[in-house]
Amino acid sequence: MTGLSKRNLLVFFKDRTAVFFSLLSVFIIIGLYALFLGDVWVSSFQGMHGVRYLMDSWIMAGLLAVTSITTTMGAFGIMVDDKVRKIDKDIAASPLRRSSIAGGYVFSAFVIGVIMSIVTLVLAEIYIVLNGGELLTVPALCKVVGLILLSSFTNTSIVYFLVSFFSSANAFATASTVIGTLIGFLTGIYLPIGQLPAAVQWVVKAFPPSHSAALLRQVMMADPLAKTFSGASAADVQSFREAMGVVYRFGDTQVTPLLSIGILVFTGVIFFGLSVMRASKKHSR
Repeated sequence: MTGLSKRNLLVFFKDRTAVFFSLLSVFIIIGLYALFLGDVWVSSFQGMHGVRYLMDSWIMAGLLAVTSITTTMGAFGIMVDDKVRKIDKDIAASPLRRSSIAGGYVFSAFVIGVIMSIVTLVLAEIYIVLNGGELLTVPALCKVVGLILLSSFTNTSIVYFLVSFFSSANAFATASTVIGTLIGFLTGIYLPIGQLPAAVQWVVKAFPPSHSAALLRQVMMADPLAKTFSGASAADVQSFREAMGVVYRFGDTQVTPLLSIGILVFTGVIFFGLSVMRASKKHSR
């Protein structure tokens, strides 16, 4: 498994085009926010102190949630390419167990997702500081890194299961484009969840990566939220948090951080198990 993972990492990072396109959605979101969305959101909170810092933290938290999906999707392009070039048959004929083969692809994609997310985090912090914000404190930074690890694990398992159905480069490219387009909406970046129809809000809340975005926002927005809403009522703060997808609510029940973490862990384990089962059945034919 270790050898397969190392090989996948070398193949991915040697292909600069694959690295670029895995971050394409990130670049698009940053561009849209810097050119249009940022000014729109800041102007909608006129008269409040530190709004830019608050909204920059909001968009960057969502960006980190997106990165762990798009970069792992790009990483699994190696698996699709192996199928196209029939390399997967050589790997299947090796002494490796099916679970080890699945683990090799998943682990390499997980590492790629973590590395690219850490790079995005550094760039996000630089962006926030350049716009008058502040760096995350050490405890907050540790929490963000922990959430990156958890998000990357969950998203890697989900994406691996989806990609296991693709056997052509064209199908994979189409799926990557569709996911890259939809992910900004499903994580509440292009439009906050409070501005979506009720039915769509339920879809967003049920989408596991959205819980990654919510957890990251809770950590990264804690300081700017306290400063911007200092003196505001608890009801106003809660209303803002719900409208911007910082916290989710199902009916009268608010989703706790522990529940969101449980959803991510459960989803990751289930999809990894399904992927291993699919790989075993496929190669046993």
